[in-house]
Amino acid sequence: MVFFRSSAFAALIFGALSAISLPIGALIGLWTRPTRTVISAVMSFGAGSLIAAISFELVKPAVERRDVGFLPLALGLLAGCLVFIILSRAADSQGAWARKRSTLLSRLKTSKRREAHGILEKLGSVDILRSLPPDEVQAILPYVSTRTLHADVPVFLQGSTGDSLYLIDSGCVAIEYCDESGGRCKVAELGKGQTFGEMALIWNAPRSADAIPLVETQAFVIRKEDFDLIVRTSPHLRSAISELAAERGRTGNIPAAAVSAEEWAREASRHLDENAYRPTETEIKVAASAGQAGAAMAIWLGLLLDGIPESLVIGASMSGFNASPALIAGLFMANLPESLSSSSMMRESGTKTGSILWMWSSLVIAVAIGALLGNLVSESLPPNAKSLFEGLAAGSMLAMTAQTMLPEAYERNIGMVGLFTVLGFIATVFFHTLGGE
Repeated sequence: MVFFRSSAFAALIFGALSAISLPIGALIGLWTRPTRTVISAVMSFGAGSLIAAISFELVKPAVERRDVGFLPLALGLLAGCLVFIILSRAADSQGAWARKRSTLLSRLKTSKRREAHGILEKLGSVDILRSLPPDEVQAILPYVSTRTLHADVPVFLQGSTGDSLYLIDSGCVAIEYCDESGGRCKVAELGKGQTFGEMALIWNAPRSADAIPLVETQAFVIRKEDFDLIVRTSPHLRSAISELAAERGRTGNIPAAAVSAEEWAREASRHLDENAYRPTETEIKVAASAGQAGAAMAIWLGLLLDGIPESLVIGASMSGFNASPALIAGLFMANLPESLSSSSMMRESGTKTGSILWMWSSLVIAVAIGALLGNLVSESLPPNAKSLFEGLAAGSMLAMTAQTMLPEAYERNIGMVGLFTVLGFIATVFFHTLGGE
């Protein structure tokens, strides 16, 4: 170990050493173009390494501290987790969600989940769909498409085979038919939120009228072949469809649904499949590009938020003038994949190389200063408060690991996560043994 005049100065130096891997990882990400598998491996390795470092350097000393007990540590862990979540959400609301693939995915999924719920609310207004079990019908959501219907161009004609249901989102459609004398009769003019062609989903009879847009109209479309695919995979839904078709044959009408559109949509949303709101790679790239261009400072603040807990960890763990090799190695290995992954995404979204390197290099200074401040605060605290402080740092880092590192590793290659998380844990345990503890 190297001795310095001041443990605070030592914390500053070791904080910088642990964070120097941030610009190194950024350079690797910019120059090597790592594959998804490589990024998953290094992210999960870093997460395992970080978990081990937290366990040995923060949780273990707090647990073993005499006359303190478990409560201050537990309260600190919970408080640190909640503080990180609150600050992370605040930063994300200002655009920091574009800093990592994991935070970007979370943002897009939340947006698409709301969009999916909105579509389900519209579908809930369709009597036929609302008469069917919502937990089964929600599976049709990925197959719902949008279509522009041009004015005066028939959507379908009387006598044609029914193949789709249409739900009007904007515009107006006239429903007309030809009577026996050849004259045209208008049945209705349908507007936003109304449907036409719905009987095609359960009844194979020809279209009974023409559907002609009066203005350019936007509509949601459910094709019968997609609906039939869902029905074939669900005996429950197939039975419900048969009952509706039988009732339509007896009375000529579909019975009124027993639940409201809101209740139906709420129940359907509870059973939404992950694939219903999973963003495509194109959507991810477009969102990343827009986010990186418009919120550079928010992204930097988000990255700083991720780095604050580790700087506190370093400062709080410094005893005298010594730094634990397990802690420094663990943080070094955790920082490397984090910047590697984020820099790769930043590059793909069009962020300039100089800006990327500036972001990560400036964090080295920020982490070093945070470690210094963490040491000054920690050394002046009584034992109870010190355990609480260590818990705050540990809880923040665990929350960061769980919310950003592991989800990103999991999303990029699920098969690599377990193995490399354990390898990262083992590596930090090994460095811990070098310290003779």
